[in-house]
Amino acid sequence: QVQLVESGGGLVQPGRSLRLSCAASGSILSIYAMGWYRQAPGKQRELAATITNVGSTNYADSVKGRFTISRDNAKNMVYLQMNSLKPEDTAVYYCNANLLTLRGLRDDFWGQGTQVTVSS
Repeated sequence: QVQLVESGGGLVQPGRSLRLSCAASGSILSIYAMGWYRQAPGKQRELAATITNVGSTNYADSVKGRFTISRDNAKNMVYLQMNSLKPEDTAVYYCNANLLTLRGLRDDFWGQGTQVTVSS
């Protein structure tokens, strides 16, 4: 069984920063891409940022220059440093990992989500 657990969300004022963390654990053989997606109320889930196992990154235009994704392959963790936060960044943030399990299954796995609220 595979688990992804996010942490670091909360309430923050506009212009401030937050750092999200996600730990992957369980029957994991190898992790390929990892990423952060977000879903605002009444909207579809959208990509925020992704990172491959060799460190190539991709960002949504709305977060470029403000968010930085990174990962620690030894610890099976991915992070999202969010700076200059705006009210429109308010959403539930979900961690995603495309990985290969010990049973030979390659699939996308998701965390339970962490709420980020940007408000004065």
